[in-house]
Amino acid sequence: MNNIKRISLFTLIVLALSINTANAKSKWWEKLFSKKDKNNSELSTTDIGSAFKEALTIGAENVVAQLGGVDGFNSDEAVHIPLPKNLQKAKKILKKIGLDGMVDDLELKLNRAAESAVPVAKDLFIQSIKDMTFEDVKEIYKGSDDSATRYFQEKMSASLTEKMAPIVDNSLAEVGAIKSLNNVMDKYKNIPFVSEFSPDLTAYVVDKGMEGIFYYLAKQEAEIRKNPLKQTTELLKKVFGEK
Repeated sequence: MNNIKRISLFTLIVLALSINTANAKSKWWEKLFSKKDKNNSELSTTDIGSAFKEALTIGAENVVAQLGGVDGFNSDEAVHIPLPKNLQKAKKILKKIGLDGMVDDLELKLNRAAESAVPVAKDLFIQSIKDMTFEDVKEIYKGSDDSATRYFQEKMSASLTEKMAPIVDNSLAEVGAIKSLNNVMDKYKNIPFVSEFSPDLTAYVVDKGMEGIFYYLAKQEAEIRKNPLKQTTELLKKVFGEK
């Protein structure tokens, strides 16, 4: 009988802890816009909006720092840039004659080009965040868990493409990707019965680079929603901290 009581008590404790943990994860987010929350009495909408923007800024800077360094793309399976599909096909054919290493080298250089272009995103993120109104913040709050990320995609994609393209183009030339591609294509087109093609490496790398940026931004947003106090600035403590 005592064992049954102990098990029941343990079950109740675990259930209570689970409920409290779930409530803690959402409490800070709900507290932003709860007019009934007495803890908000000393907070202005400026404080709340600024804190949210600060959290997003830190998240965006983390993404840029992560992807903009050596192997930011190349060594990360989640965002590693593979060869374009037509070059993957070429690699299989070249492998038969022992020349697939040339294509592997090209794949590395595509990732290096993306890594070199990512830092330009930082200023665009910061400007987009500055331009956010409190109404934007409220809409993002009401939206899905990746609504801030989708906001950035809508606001930044065109500008980011424009800014990244020349950097990627120059980087592809500097790391020798264009030369590598030409070497690959020279060997490939000499193989009987294959179709020639001319891949646009710059557009491809820019597109994949942006996918990687927004992929990790969505993960940062999830962390911000879950626990903004990981970003320990004074403003975030003031707005999101427990009283």
